[in-house]
Amino acid sequence: MKKKVIGRLEIVDLPDWNIEEIEAKIDTGAYSSSLHCHNIEEYQKNDKKWVKFNLLDPDHPSYNERLFTLPVSDIREVKSSNGQTELRVFIKTKICFFEYVHEIELSLTNRSEMKYPLLIGRKFLKNKFLVDVSKKHLSTNKEKS
Repeated sequence: MKKKVIGRLEIVDLPDWNIEEIEAKIDTGAYSSSLHCHNIEEYQKNDKKWVKFNLLDPDHPSYNERLFTLPVSDIREVKSSNGQTELRVFIKTKICFFEYVHEIELSLTNRSEMKYPLLIGRKFLKNKFLVDVSKKHLSTNKEKS
């Protein structure tokens, strides 16, 4: 399969959650992908780990503060951009680029110091995309530079 070229910022959809046009920062320096949320609370349901959290995206009032409840995919240590290591909950969902839907694993974290609610790391990008940092929003054709 030929790799698609994407820019440093992309507009993506999270179809399982009925979220459209959320801006994602493409970060080849980050291994995993992460989602900006708060009130992250783990709990047990039918002998399995689940998590509930509120999405944070003030640019999308219909998504901002929306409550999600999902099974936990994993819990592991992640080194953040400031060098701190923290234990994070990971969930799995679908993400749409260029009309193609892919499965993605996202760590849940408070990214309030960051500009973008969704960060896409190289674990997801590998073997799917090439990143042209001089471009943005290529997957939507909304803006070419």
